[in-house]
Amino acid sequence: QELLVESGGGLVQSGGSLTLSCAASGSISSIYAMGWYRQAPGKQRELVATIYDGGYTKYTDSVKGRFTISRDNYKNVYLQMNSLKPEDTAVYCCNQRTYSGLDYWGQGTQVTVSS
Repeated sequence: QELLVESGGGLVQSGGSLTLSCAASGSISSIYAMGWYRQAPGKQRELVATIYDGGYTKYTDSVKGRFTISRDNYKNVYLQMNSLKPEDTAVYCCNQRTYSGLDYWGQGTQVTVSS
């Protein structure tokens, strides 16, 4: 079993920055990828950024050049968000996928960007 806990969300003005953290604890070690998803009210969940085993990263077009995903030597993952826009407002959740296809999710953290 894996437990993911996000932190770092909050209220920020347009153009500001936030860093989200996802702390992982548990016995899972064969991690294929870790990612950040977001869901705004009335919208579908969207994959924002992914970091794969080995370090390759991938971003959705709307955040390229503004967001940076990273991970540490353990299983924690981070999302540095710069130049935030009101349309970035959403609940952000971290995800961990193993090589066997299992998904683990955190509860989410609210990010609100005011104009």
